Amino acid sequence: MATEFSDQTDANRYAMHIDGELVGVLDYRILGESISLTRAFTVPKYRGKGYAAQLVEYAVDDIEQNGARHIVPMCWYVADWFEAHPERAALLQRRAG
Repeated sequence: MATEFSDQTDANRYAMHIDGELVGVLDYRILGESISLTRAFTVPKYRGKGYAAQLVEYAVDDIEQNGARHIVPMCWYVADWFEAHPERAALLQRRAG
């Protein structure tokens, strides 16, 4: 099973594919020096398998490695992910701006 993650900058989203099939997306919006993660979506047949968590982790790692942007967790799932990963809290910005 081949898993591929990508930052689809033209669509302002991160995507996850397994064996070439779209599994989920994480939409974002760049706001100055922050990036707002606005919506996580997993294709229904792939829900409940932990794929959304993998996608959020990939996105957070990518954001951290590629710039000085702070993350605004607008999506409830992203906010919950950060609560479960307090070691990543230094990346957070509570308000956009």
